[in-house]
Amino acid sequence: MTDYSSITLLIGLLMAAMTVHVLTYSGFNKQQKVWFVVTFIAIATCSLAEFAVHCGVYDESFKIPLTILTVIQFSISPVLAMLFSGALGLKKQGRIAIGYFGVNLLTQIICAPFGWIFFFDQNGYHRGDAFTIYTVFYVTSLVYLIIALIFIGRNFRHRDITTIIMILVVLIAGIIPMTFFQIHVAYAAIGISSCLCYIFYNDLVQQDTKSELVAKQDKINDMQNHIISGLASLIESRDTETGEHVARTSFIVKNIAEDALKEGVYTDEINEHFISLLYTLAPMHDVGKIVVSDKILRKPGKLTNEEYEEMKKHASEGGNVVRKILDGITDEEYLKFASDIATYHHERWDGNGYPEKLKGNEIPLSARIMAIADVFDALVSERCYKKAIPFDDAIKIIKEESGSHFDPKLIEVFLKYQEKYREFLPK
Repeated sequence: MTDYSSITLLIGLLMAAMTVHVLTYSGFNKQQKVWFVVTFIAIATCSLAEFAVHCGVYDESFKIPLTILTVIQFSISPVLAMLFSGALGLKKQGRIAIGYFGVNLLTQIICAPFGWIFFFDQNGYHRGDAFTIYTVFYVTSLVYLIIALIFIGRNFRHRDITTIIMILVVLIAGIIPMTFFQIHVAYAAIGISSCLCYIFYNDLVQQDTKSELVAKQDKINDMQNHIISGLASLIESRDTETGEHVARTSFIVKNIAEDALKEGVYTDEINEHFISLLYTLAPMHDVGKIVVSDKILRKPGKLTNEEYEEMKKHASEGGNVVRKILDGITDEEYLKFASDIATYHHERWDGNGYPEKLKGNEIPLSARIMAIADVFDALVSERCYKKAIPFDDAIKIIKEESGSHFDPKLIEVFLKYQEKYREFLPK
């Protein structure tokens, strides 16, 4: 006689642990929790009934209560497939489970007095000549579960085929010995499978939730980027630019950073994330111009000293403006990156820039890259106060300013790939 005590104890502890987990888990609603708890209790009940019949302690006086217990067990066990399906989110499983349980119970009650499916004698439990009836109910429920898992999987964008296969293998591994060899380990398989089903469902929910969050975050990022570009273009248009300067400089800084990474320059700071932030936030570099009057921004001639000092405020105020615009809708890294570009893109490598006269590597790398793009585009563009100069002349000026205005390492990279910047010339 097989010893069921260790198997039953294992199943009992497993189902108890799963019940506690489900009840304390915040990721399921009340209805989902009820389904899972009912499923785990049903498995534990069937396992205990199996243990009572096959534990090896038997007396003929136990015949009637054990018959009743087995009728209940044989009525519940085929319904586990519907309980699984309901717990995993398939709709209308309550009515199906009640109906299937009713048919099973009625069948067991009819067959029990005649010993067709099972019977007890002085030696204990035996299968009846019509035990196949129970097998049909059981196999039908297994097929139902397979179909249910397929339908449930279709409700999710993600598929966990490996887990489905594991569930079926474990179930079949438990059912075949029970059906053909009378080795009663089916409920151990069912218990393990219920855990796998739970993992399967929870994994699908988590993956879909993650996908939804990623999609929402991508949408938010797109909206944020459009707001930044639109705001920057609006500000640029105040000094007769159409926003093309914003677009061109964004692509230029992206190319400089990518080429620097390729050449092994500043690789301790430059990576894909840095490049993404630089490209996204470069349009904010002149956002401080919002504090400068139109009279100065649109002046066709050379600025007076007083006007120039007023113009320089767009850098000193740039970081403040960025923080007022973006504070509360993004994180500190994003804010600091944008603020650095807006505040320091007019600093010079030799320390003669503004607003803080930073020198060399004191200037944030993002602002040093932005400075090259900003000056280059300003040189080759027509402005209200100047004509555009030829590409080669602009390159010559940029080269001459290496080590004084600009970071010499970045200029070396810029000059090596200078030909690509012809495509960024204003049309």
